[in-house]
Amino acid sequence: MSPSKLDLCPSVKNILLLDHDGRRVAVKYFSDEWATNSAKETFENLVFEKTQKTLARNEAEIILLENHIVVYKFAQDLQFFVTGGDEENELILSSVLQAFFESVTILLRGNVDKKEALENLDLILLCIDEIIDGGIVLETDPNVIAGKVASNSTDSGAPLSEQTLSQALATAREHLARSLLK
Repeated sequence: MSPSKLDLCPSVKNILLLDHDGRRVAVKYFSDEWATNSAKETFENLVFEKTQKTLARNEAEIILLENHIVVYKFAQDLQFFVTGGDEENELILSSVLQAFFESVTILLRGNVDKKEALENLDLILLCIDEIIDGGIVLETDPNVIAGKVASNSTDSGAPLSEQTLSQALATAREHLARSLLK
């Protein structure tokens, strides 16, 4: 039985953005391997514990953890992680991590910290969606990713289904204010 073409594509099992205490800032799972929220939190805690004794500030680090390759990088009080299966190419996972990190850096205008990340959570989640779709790597050029996310976040004429949560709320407020003024 030959593998399908989709099986041959590089894939990512999850992308995690945690704070310096190991709490979630933004996470997205692309694998059914962690079916429950508690299983996801257990995995996140394990990743956090296993990576705390390293200084992944300048270069990405790689560990093998429970048959998963985890590449990670720290910036101020945020920790970026990308997980793939143990058969995945570490360089591809590393390029996904770098794309995620650099895209977030561009979108947050160099202020890569927890406060700024939480204030711009919609942009970070859009960023993840531009990089990965269903676990398949779509884009790794941070300038392209940031450009697409920025254009989506500034297009107030976009259909509601394509707007970020903050844009949708702003649009709803605007429509409510107009209807009250009539």
